[in-house]
Amino acid sequence: MTTRPLPITKLPLALLFLMLFSTVTLATNSTERHRPQPQDAQRTLDTASPRVVTLYQGATDSAVALGITPVGVVESWLEKPMYHYLRAPLADVEQVGLETQPNLEKIAWLDPDLIVATRFRHQRVMPLLEKTAATVVAGKVYDFKASLMLIAEATDRRPTARALLERWDRRVADFRDKIRHASGSHWPQKAAVVRFKSDHVRIYSSGFAGSILDELGFEQPSSLDDQGWGIKLTSEENIPAINADVIFVLLEPDDPAIRQNYQRWTSHPLWQQLDAVANGRVFEVDAVNWIMGGGILAANAMLDDLYAHYGLEPSADGESMACASGSTAGMESDKC
Repeated sequence: MTTRPLPITKLPLALLFLMLFSTVTLATNSTERHRPQPQDAQRTLDTASPRVVTLYQGATDSAVALGITPVGVVESWLEKPMYHYLRAPLADVEQVGLETQPNLEKIAWLDPDLIVATRFRHQRVMPLLEKTAATVVAGKVYDFKASLMLIAEATDRRPTARALLERWDRRVADFRDKIRHASGSHWPQKAAVVRFKSDHVRIYSSGFAGSILDELGFEQPSSLDDQGWGIKLTSEENIPAINADVIFVLLEPDDPAIRQNYQRWTSHPLWQQLDAVANGRVFEVDAVNWIMGGGILAANAMLDDLYAHYGLEPSADGESMACASGSTAGMESDKC
């Protein structure tokens, strides 16, 4: 008796993915595949309600800001499974795994029109994503302006994106003007973005928060010159590297080990000698707003934090997006 092979249309979806991935892997070992850049991967969709799957946090934030409810999103880094500020507009949205390991079978099952991925996280599975749906690819995940325009171009929402960015520019100009006048000769200030972990401390020089602080006119501590993403400190003896005019401390309050490490470092005599500590300019800030959210909504929330920490009153052009409209992407604001 001869056993006939199962027709490919009857094969389990997971097996199909495995076969396809094996084929693509062989192909990429011998030839260079073209990876679409954001500027040449954009494809406008002829639908008012595109089925979008977002595979990194900034893309999810950007989609919501543009008035899109994705059909699938990846799990958040903190406040799992989804950041609090996005839970209302995304209450019934499907989870498609981790940002570092999305569930390809579930993505295919959602039958998306568009997938928003990032080169850094998803290059290995890009051939599978491209076979599932039109796929646009971000370069730097922390570049919230690029993420916003990437999705806007692909979904024909350019006017909305431009309006959001114009409002951001007005808020930046308003903040820069107010903090310069309020600080006088003490401006610009060197700002350190410090994240405490359970066994070390990180100082960020670039990324989401760093790029926004730079746009707002802050400067970096001297210790971060030519340090790439930043530096990692493992001993309290390195505390002088944190010295700055202002320190923004990123904490994960639900982790007792992180809180304990924070208390150990901040009780050290060297911590008390830092300029920011001596002048009362150490602010604990929300890690989701400052590094995790990654989109224009998070950027505006970070700017709201800065207005509040410096005791500045935004003008009509500088007020938060939520205050200006009553709500932002379905999120009620308690700051207005």
